[in-house]
Amino acid sequence: METVYDWVTLAIFAGLVVLFLQRSMSEERQDSMIPYMAGAGICALANYMGNEGHDLLAAALIVANIVFIVVVLKPIDLQRRS
Repeated sequence: METVYDWVTLAIFAGLVVLFLQRSMSEERQDSMIPYMAGAGICALANYMGNEGHDLLAAALIVANIVFIVVVLKPIDLQRRS
């Protein structure tokens, strides 16, 4: 735990774990594990790239992962205004 990428990707991964555990206990929504594994893999890749000095790529992967989580896993309901 030396770089900012370690902390940021760990926080995103912890959020994924909490979301998965919450949804696995819920009776109304049952998700496949594959999107969660994809999010975790992107976290790992972003952390690796950041630790190797590829800051722009790591930042882009982190932003893409957050967008992926919001769009695919929908942790919060974003209701559309009409």
